[in-house]
Amino acid sequence: MDNSTIVFFVPVIAFVLDYFLGDPKGLPHPVRFLGKALEIYENWVKSTSLSPKIMGAVGVIGFAIVIWGVLKLLVSIPYLGILIALYLAYSGLALGCLLKDCRKVAGLLDSGKFEEAREGLAHLVSRDVSTLDDSEMRKVLAETASENLNDAFVAPFFFLVVTGPAGMWVYKAVSTMDSMWGYKNEEYKDFGYFAAKADDVLAFIPARITAMMMMAAGRIMKLNWRDAWDNLLKDASKTESPNAGWPMSCAAWLLGASMGGRAVYFGEEKEKPVLGPEGEVWSDLRIKRLLGLLGFTGVLCAILLYIYFSLVWIA
Repeated sequence: MDNSTIVFFVPVIAFVLDYFLGDPKGLPHPVRFLGKALEIYENWVKSTSLSPKIMGAVGVIGFAIVIWGVLKLLVSIPYLGILIALYLAYSGLALGCLLKDCRKVAGLLDSGKFEEAREGLAHLVSRDVSTLDDSEMRKVLAETASENLNDAFVAPFFFLVVTGPAGMWVYKAVSTMDSMWGYKNEEYKDFGYFAAKADDVLAFIPARITAMMMMAAGRIMKLNWRDAWDNLLKDASKTESPNAGWPMSCAAWLLGASMGGRAVYFGEEKEKPVLGPEGEVWSDLRIKRLLGLLGFTGVLCAILLYIYFSLVWIA
């Protein structure tokens, strides 16, 4: 299968399947196999006396090379390769799943089913949500929804149209390593160092594309795009991550509600920088508008990235 087939057909079909169906159900998801392989590698490194920092870097580079080589080989198989490429692309996108999960939690909050909403939210975030009230849960939901628009959809789709399914899954592998190993605690600060840095590098351009597309979508939807434009650069630079602040601060200013503040991770309290207008809370209406914004941004981003890189390939 040549590159033109991947560029012109696979991304479009994968996007439509993901947006309307969400994650493929009843089929083996590549990220499960990836997670298991990373767990085996981590446990092996821990059982040796090798340098965690060096072996963390070896793991990132090694998995990237193997994934690239194996997937390039698989998608090159005549006829069958097209189906493999399509499944890899479809399973690597998560916009539909993100919106579905966030809408479910939002609906539970709107219905006053706070404990069920708390349980659903706990599956979406790594922080402790056990003591949050309904207003705080909405804020956390807004934070994770806006941040994950890039991680779950824009960045994977970007690499899909630029490099094909193989490059997309190299990005997904690095992102998964960062999720599993990229903690700044005693256990992972060395082992996960390279994974966290690699994820920062790979997500750098997509995060900024996400914010710009969100800004464009917000203007079309007549949200507070002037406030977002005036404050995006200032607020985006506040976060520890060089990328997370871009979609989060853009969403906060577009919807006119704040993000950040006190959070508890693994028993440790952390004061996160405040993004957006201080003191403004996330109401149910703002959450509904945010999820509408994220869905529209995803569609807009997919269309523009697809058209741009298709034209690049043609040229």
